[in-house]
Amino acid sequence: MSAISTATAGIISATQRFDKAAANTARNATNGQDILSDLVDQIDSRNAFKANISVIKTADEMLGSLLDIKT
Repeated sequence: MSAISTATAGIISATQRFDKAAANTARNATNGQDILSDLVDQIDSRNAFKANISVIKTADEMLGSLLDIKT
């Protein structure tokens, strides 16, 4: 599996986790429950999203460098 496809799967997973945490935050805030763990989950999934974007950018740059070497 390539780095780009792995990172893409990571982005999808992080987006789904963020959406779930955001929905939990809204639901728990409405019910007067603690939202701290939901906010932490949102931050964690945001960081995972950013990390996977960095992987894609780096893989793209490496592929471009490889193509420059071959031509």
